[in-house]
Amino acid sequence: MKKILSIAAGAALSVGSLCAQAVDFTAAVGQSGDSTMVYRLGAQWNWERSWLQSSVGRLTGYWDAGYTYWDGDKTSTNHSLSFAPVFVYEFAGQNVQPYIEAGIGVAAFANTKLEDNDLGSSFQFEDRIGFGLRFSGQEVGIRAIHYSNAGIKKPNDGVEAYTLHYRLSF
Repeated sequence: MKKILSIAAGAALSVGSLCAQAVDFTAAVGQSGDSTMVYRLGAQWNWERSWLQSSVGRLTGYWDAGYTYWDGDKTSTNHSLSFAPVFVYEFAGQNVQPYIEAGIGVAAFANTKLEDNDLGSSFQFEDRIGFGLRFSGQEVGIRAIHYSNAGIKKPNDGVEAYTLHYRLSF
């Protein structure tokens, strides 16, 4: 398992080194569906493209790489690394820009047990949806993230995390 986490971390860092733009940093705190505390640190690279630009807003996105610590009791504490492309619709605004986001990525968990859930495999898909506000090079938002192996291996209990996040752009 340590080898999988090392490979995932290396891949995330490699993607970051290929990007010529600045890296933004994120921090999030929240709870899982079973009330385990969730702490996440991440790095994001904005895409240089946008679509559907109008007076209402525009569609854009970013790459997200993250480390999550799942703070449960002794039998349910876990760690995960994740990587995902995320689509964002930014609504037009002068000083404050509301947005909604959605993405599907991958994650590697340190072990397959989390709370009373048996994830079935360390490899998981990461589905997310969120919303928030961007202002003065910062962002505050709420996310719901679901992890599941999509039935690749049984059991496939899955787990959710609901977090408040903060992003600082450089």
